Amino acid sequence: MPKRRLPLVAAVYLGTFVALLDVSIVNVALPAMQKALRIDFGGLQWVVDAYTLCLSAFMLSAGLIGDRYGRKRSWLAGVGIFVLGSAICAFAPNLPVLLTGRVVQGIAGALLIPGALSILTQAFPDARERAGVIGGWASFAGVSLLVGPIIGGILVEMAGWQSIFLINLPIGLATLVLGAFSINETSHPEHAHLDLVGLALSIVWLGALTFGLISAGEHGWGDRWTLTTLILGVVGLIAFLVFEMRTPKPMLPLSLFRDVRFAVANVASFSLGLASYSSVFLFSMFLQQAQGWSPTQTGLRMAPIFVLQMLVSPLVGRLGARFGLTTVMTAGYAAFGVSMLGMCWAGPTTPYLWIGLLFALGGFGNALAVPSSNTAAMSYAPRERSGMVSAVINATRQSGTAIGIALLGALMSMRATSLLTGRLADAGVANPEAVARAAVFQHDFSASGALGEEGLRRLFTEAYASGFHAATLTAAIVALLTAALLLAVLVPAEARTARQAG
Repeated sequence: MPKRRLPLVAAVYLGTFVALLDVSIVNVALPAMQKALRIDFGGLQWVVDAYTLCLSAFMLSAGLIGDRYGRKRSWLAGVGIFVLGSAICAFAPNLPVLLTGRVVQGIAGALLIPGALSILTQAFPDARERAGVIGGWASFAGVSLLVGPIIGGILVEMAGWQSIFLINLPIGLATLVLGAFSINETSHPEHAHLDLVGLALSIVWLGALTFGLISAGEHGWGDRWTLTTLILGVVGLIAFLVFEMRTPKPMLPLSLFRDVRFAVANVASFSLGLASYSSVFLFSMFLQQAQGWSPTQTGLRMAPIFVLQMLVSPLVGRLGARFGLTTVMTAGYAAFGVSMLGMCWAGPTTPYLWIGLLFALGGFGNALAVPSSNTAAMSYAPRERSGMVSAVINATRQSGTAIGIALLGALMSMRATSLLTGRLADAGVANPEAVARAAVFQHDFSASGALGEEGLRRLFTEAYASGFHAATLTAAIVALLTAALLLAVLVPAEARTARQAG
């Protein structure tokens, strides 16, 4: 790599680092936030989903902003806005202000994440060199996910949950300085048009669907607000797709999806967010709430996921050249699916050796799936539309993450509440459903009655583990079905392309 591009790569890597660091740190700090701000389980889901929802909803427009007004300008603006959002979160006195900061961070992340891939694509026109740099980018992202839970756990225990947001400020400022003098401005305004109606519809359908799924976990599928918002989400999605098909300059050019390879790559990206990215939320809650580990211990125990990502991601370019990119991608989804299937046997007293091995297998799967998915999708569209294509692949993944946190969290809380209610009724506890909901949603064990707080906690951990199994089984099914889809569609298509080229 030419030395003149080293500061550029450092800036882009750091920008992604700070955005993803916040995600991994927040997951470890959730129980501390729950206690300090008196947030229920649904509120915790929103702390994570407010960020991911804004990422996915604004990402398509953010990519077009970069293509139209300049990739450097929009990306640096994203860094600055992210720093501002982090400051709002750090000084938040209650949940509404915290969610406001998370929304600001999400909007900034929408500029940062697709902007990173677009800048790298423009700076490295050679396909092989670009694949290596994108692999390194994914590896560096893995570093942020690795150190995030560990640093986050230490910060939460030593300085409080607010410190996990304050750490973003110096990193963000350093990124601004590096990027300002190293990144060359590029744009292709003739290929970019801001679609404000499409943006509004995307916010409506994704926000309503996320709200409905989280509401289902709290109030059940038959609740009036749950049904209303779920229906609104589906109607909004249909309206969004119809509008994008009819408008002359859509923010999501559906014509790209005529290429079955691009369509399948985006389906895979969506399922990666739903099954894999959202699982970090599940792991953090399970290790702390069911197994009783501290934030620091939780961060250390989750490390194998990110260590494998950091070590394996840079090798994906060479593995893809040898075995085929889609074969590597398929293996990644299969490995992650098997790891989540194994989690269905993890309980409150399961030895860490078993869980750690499953974490390592899942991290290995992610290391194969993430960079190969990015590289494949970027190769299926014209280079001059790199900003938009990068935004699409990231938006589908973040949409999957937002829905995954809502859906898997709902499945976990519903299963845990139902099982705990039955156990409390068998134990003769008065008003068992209310006691169960207080334990699952507020982590409140004061109304234990004759069972005693320790007895209620024991039943809670068993029920929580059962809820965790319901969520991980769903994630496993999604990942394995995606691997089967890739094996049936993309692997043969890549083989045909290789034969024709030969």
